[in-house]
Order: sequence, then structure tokens, then C-alpha cells
Amino acid sequence: MTTAAKSAPTGDNAPGTRELPALEAPKPQPEPQPQSSGRTGRGGRHRRRATRWRTFYFILWRDIFVTGREIAPFLGQVLVEPFFILFVFGKVLGNLGYTTPGFEQVLLPGVVALNSFLVSLQNTALPLAIDFSYTKEIEDRLLAPIPVVLVAIEKVLFGAIRGLIGSLVMIPIGLALLDHVSWPLHTLPATLGILTLGGLVGGTVGLTLGTLAPARHISIVFAMTLTPIMFTGATQFPWASLSHIRWFQILCTLNPLTYVSEAMRGLLLPSGGPHSIPLPICIGAIAAGCVVYGFIGIRGFHRRAQD
Repeated sequence: MTTAAKSAPTGDNAPGTRELPALEAPKPQPEPQPQSSGRTGRGGRHRRRATRWRTFYFILWRDIFVTGREIAPFLGQVLVEPFFILFVFGKVLGNLGYTTPGFEQVLLPGVVALNSFLVSLQNTALPLAIDFSYTKEIEDRLLAPIPVVLVAIEKVLFGAIRGLIGSLVMIPIGLALLDHVSWPLHTLPATLGILTLGGLVGGTVGLTLGTLAPARHISIVFAMTLTPIMFTGATQFPWASLSHIRWFQILCTLNPLTYVSEAMRGLLLPSGGPHSIPLPICIGAIAAGCVVYGFIGIRGFHRRAQD
């Protein structure tokens, strides 16, 4: 009994049954997880990117809105200096006979370019120096859900917008103040583009100065940089006329404002007027200035933001 019980086939070993090969458990089919997660990931990235640009837009819009509320002080800040340059150099010296005929037509594009560049520079550098040192307002921007680079770019873009506004306001003032000047309407789109580029390169220079210079020295930095920038930017004279003062012509070549002034003159002066630097060279030099000063300024902004 014990032996029979031990040898009695049971279960799968029973007579008349074949031992079937063990069936492998079916491999789970890959769920559409990667594809859906890819779509979800891409959708998440799109949402994050959209959130960043929305935040960037609202920060920029807030600054523009504040400028609109303070339009009178802003216009007083950006119009006094170029107005007196036009009045003294273009009107007074012309009536006294100390300037040659046609000088007003050379001066007006240069002063408009100067306003685009300097207003952008000042409205980028000075607020940055103050925000990083005294008010610490920049910390609110750095806590926003956008990269630090976009905070720096917003500062440059806002300064460029202010510079564009300041330069456009000077056009009717110059036309009303000076005699024997003209502004061809068909050149308006091109001049808007050049003034925008001038504002951008001025903003990148302002970003560099505002992040590299300590706030307690910003007034000294402005005093040492703004005057040389103004008088080496070919705003009161054509660059080609400096061929007999070669060292000063080379010095003016290093100033990005020179190319903004020359591009404006190339668009506005008549064909028989003074020779200007070709427009493609001016645009390339302005773009190179934006890249170089933007790179230096963003690095300085990163360093100040981490302090």
C-alpha cells in the first residue's frame, strides 16, 4: 500500500496525459507609456516654456506701464540734452556762421542715433546698479519662474524700448527746430530698424556697465564713459571726414554708436552728401556689439545675481 501509494501517478504524471511544455508567461506588451510620456513631456516642456514667456511678457509690460505713468519725468530726462545739442550746434552756431551749410542735415541723424543709444544705456545701467545694491528689487525678478538670462534680456529690451521712444520724439523736435533739414518718409521703416538696433546695443553696453560697476562708483563710471561715448560716436561729424585725423578715426571705429550714426546718415543724407559707412557694415558691427557686450553683461548679471 505504501509503495503503491508512492508510485501512484497524480496530477500531471497521470497515465494518458502528455507532459506539456511549460508555457511561458506572456510578455507584457509595452504600454504606450513612452509615447504618451513623450507627449506628456513635450507638453510639459511647452507649458513651462509658455509660462516663462508669459512671465517675461508681464514683467516687461509692468516696466512699460510704469514708464507710461511717469512719462513727463521720462521725457524731461531724455530730451533736455539732445535738444540743447541741436539748438547750440545746429541753430546758434549756424546763425553765427561758424558751421557750413548742410551741417544741420548731418547733425540731426547723429543726435537721434545718440538719443537711441544713450537713453538705452542709462535706463539699463543705472536701475541695475541701484537694484543690485540699495533697493534689492532685482530679487523679485530673480524669484520669478524664468531663467536668469531672461531677466537680463528683459532689462536690455526695456532699455531699448525707452531709447527708441526717446529717439522718435526727437525727430519732430529736430525738424521743427532746425532749418534746411528733411526726413524722407520712405526711409522710416529702415530708420526704425536702425534705431531699434541702436537701442539694443546701447542696452547691452548698459547691462555691462550696470553689472560690472559697483553702485557707489556708478556716477564716476558714467562721468568717465558717457562723455567719450558721445564725442567718439560720430554724432556731430561724418566718420569719413576724419581721414586726416587717423588716430581719432580709429578710436571712433571702436565705438558702437559710430555705426548707428553712420547708418542713420546713410539712410537720410542725399546721394551727393558726405560719404557714410555702408549700411551692411554698420548692421554687422552693431550686431557684433550686441553679441559681445551682451555676453559680457549676462555673465556679469549672473555673477551679481549669485552674490
